Order: sequence, then C-alpha cells, then structure tokens
Amino acid sequence: MVSRVIPVEPFDLIIFGGTGDLAKRKILPGLYRRLAAGQMPDGARVIGAARGEMDASGYRDMVREALETFVPEEDRDADSIDTFLALLDYVPIDAKGEAGWPELAALVRKDVVQAYYFSVGPSLFGDLAARLHKHEIAGPQARIVVEKPFGHDLESAKALNASLAEHFNEDQIYRIDHYLGKETVQNLMAVRFGNMLFEPLWNAQYIDHIQITVAETVGVGGRGAYYDKSGAMRDMVQNHLMQLLCLIAMEPPSRFDPDAVRDEKLKVIRALDPVLPHHIVRGQYDALGEEPSYREDAGDPKSRTESYVAMKVHISNWRWANTPFYLRTGKRLKARASEIAVVFKETPHSIFDNEAGSNRNVLSIRLQPNEGMNLDVTIKEPGPGGMRLVTVPLDMTFADALGPDVEEVPDAYERLIMDVIRGNQTLFMRGDEVEAAWAWTDPLIEGWQQRGEVPKTYDAGSAGPEDAMMLMHRDHRRWREIKP
Repeated sequence: MVSRVIPVEPFDLIIFGGTGDLAKRKILPGLYRRLAAGQMPDGARVIGAARGEMDASGYRDMVREALETFVPEEDRDADSIDTFLALLDYVPIDAKGEAGWPELAALVRKDVVQAYYFSVGPSLFGDLAARLHKHEIAGPQARIVVEKPFGHDLESAKALNASLAEHFNEDQIYRIDHYLGKETVQNLMAVRFGNMLFEPLWNAQYIDHIQITVAETVGVGGRGAYYDKSGAMRDMVQNHLMQLLCLIAMEPPSRFDPDAVRDEKLKVIRALDPVLPHHIVRGQYDALGEEPSYREDAGDPKSRTESYVAMKVHISNWRWANTPFYLRTGKRLKARASEIAVVFKETPHSIFDNEAGSNRNVLSIRLQPNEGMNLDVTIKEPGPGGMRLVTVPLDMTFADALGPDVEEVPDAYERLIMDVIRGNQTLFMRGDEVEAAWAWTDPLIEGWQQRGEVPKTYDAGSAGPEDAMMLMHRDHRRWREIKP
C-alpha cells in the first residue's frame, strides 16, 4: 500500500517563540519532514519570531543544528535541509512592546494562508493577538495556534478564551493537543464509524468497562517548580485523557465535520458525573537509587501535588449507563505506554468448561509506542486433547499491516500543523469544550484540597500506588499491565 501525500496551499507560518525548545524539538523538525515528504509547496515560508537578537542567517544556523539534533540521521537529506533552510526568515520581536512588529508586517504576505503559532506561555497569548490586530498583520482568514495549558482553572480558561476572542473568531483559533494528532487516535474514529462490526456493540450492553492509561517513565526533573503548580490532573487528565475519553465515548456525529465532531465530544464532557472521593487515587513517586523523589524534584518536601492520578468515571447517558471508565496517568512508572482498552463482557452462557470464563474480548488501541490495535479473541488451542481455549490477539500494528511502501507514520505535530494550513479544526479543541472540561475538573481539585489529602507514595518503576490497584479490585477487575 502506498500512502498519498497531498500538498497544501502556499502559506506563511510565523512561530512566536521560534527559538524555544518546542520549536526546535517538534515544530521545525516536523515542518522539515513535511517538506521532505513533498507536502510543503514551493511557496511556503516559515518565519521565526522571538526576543533573541539574530538575523535570518543566524536563525538558519540554529535550525540546522536543531534538525541535526532532533531528526534521525536516516531521515536527513542534505539537499532537503538546504531547501528547507532557504524557506526560513527571522524577526526579533517584543511580545509586550512595539519592537519588531513593523518588520514582521513587512514580511508577512497577504495573498497566502497565514498561520501564527503561539509557542510561548499563555500569559503572552493576549498580547500577541492584540498586536497582530493593532499592526493589521493578520488577515481575515488568518489562523492562530495555541499550546496548552489552556488556563489553570475555569476562570483563567474563560479569561484566556476572551482575550483571544477580542481579535479572532472561534473558527480562526486552533487549540493544539498533540494526542489528537496521533494516527491511532484518528483510526479510532475510523474503526468506530467506518465499520459495522463495532458500533452495534459499542455500549453498556456489551462493554464491561474501558481503561485509558497514559504512563511515563520520566519524572518531572527540571520542570519540578512548574509542574508542582499543576500536577497530573491539570497537566494530563483535564486535556489529554479527557479528549481520549470523548473520542471513545461520543455518539456518531452526523458527518465528519469539525463542529459536528466537537459537538458530540462536548456532550460527553457535560454528561460526566461528579467523581466520588473514594473513586480517585493520587500519588507521588518515591526516590529510587540516585533518582530523586517527586518532592525532591519539585523542591518542596511537603508538596501535595500529584504525579499520578487514577479514577473511576461514569457517563450519564443511555449508551454508557453503569459502564465505568477507569483513567490513570503518572510519571516515573514502569514503562512508557499509552493505551485505550475496551473490555467486552463475558459471554452470557459458556458451553465449554469453566476455563472459558476468563477469556474476554478486548480491543486495545496503542497510542505509543508502536501505534496500532489488537483485538483479543478466544480460539481453540491447536492440537489433540480436547477443547482447550486460548486467547490470541488479532494484531494491527500499522508498520506491519500497511507494508514497507507506506510512508512512515507522521509525528502528531506534523499532521496537526498541516491541518492548520488546510483550515481543518476537527482535531483541535473548541473554546466551550475547554471550559466544560475545567468545569468538571475544578470541583475534583477543590475537593481534595479542602479535605487536605496527601498523595500516596509509590515506587518509581512500578505501576503506581497500591490504592490504585484496590480501586479496580473492589470492582473485581484489574488494571491491564503497563507494557513498553
């Protein structure tokens, strides 16, 4: 199978924070890969804008170094790199002042797609939007891309949305969540809504429960001071896990259209029940050898911020009544893995011996690493000796299933940036979606703060606190093993 690469229209992409870590690690390497794949047209330009004083030549040198660092050697081509660097320009700019804005206005073209990537802290979003408007740089079809966090709570999210809405319409604002750019996440919609096989079974009658896991092996490290003000709930659950929950639980949209999809996601968030205190477990990783504990990383020996959270969630609608969703995410766990597991109910009556009772159908969707899907099915073990049942996976690892001729699965940022240029908002969060997520999250955070709860410690390299295991055991269920 050979994948198709469809070039986008000519564009100007302006990266505010163009010398920052995200630009060097993800945005610029992603754009280079799109050029190497033939998706960026000859008329594309990328303009870095940041506080640092340098000229276009200095910026190209910096980007060349970033590509050599963050793009694997086998993916680099000298001619392609030279072609990419020739598309670059740079403007020193003051986000809160007037310096650099006239120069940027002179560079940006009015007759091509304009995309403004705010790869900066949220405190600067309003300033950048205001100056793009004041200097009449952004045209009526311009798009802005904003990174999370989309606020710290409901109040700040509303203020952030309002500051952007002063100068841009909602259909011009692209709130990027890289999890939604993963190939498997989009394939989840294709599997659900493009195949008759699953959708009739996608409900409380046939599904016992659903597990969503996002596990990381890294700690908070040098981000400790920042992370300690957010924690796993704000950093992961409110956005990444919430979006995965919406896609797995939403009703079929009337069409594959940005607002139709996001309308259905919003309904899921608004149907979420409040989570009971005994259905939430919070944890902090402990020290392991020379590796510091969370509190040491955070620089606060009394910190009550969680590096791990697990919870049992219910959705109050006809499709999911009484079907639990178990969410967990954490730092310094045993493996780096992101997975959605749809666990189907047992057969209502087994015609085989009791050994069949432990065999369930499980659809597992792996987001990282090795993106793909498995469906566990029960078959007879080959050979003589009676009807012995075993569970085997039907494997759909993309790299294996699609063959060697298919283009390597693009990084999430590559796909999402190209969607911005196309003007496709399907995989981006809408303002009311963000606010609804915070409206559900805030009471949970306020609740454990009022109760003075201290997170449970867990061993680094483990699967998390023992209390999280008990959360499942009380329901006679078990977490799936966290595998690399």
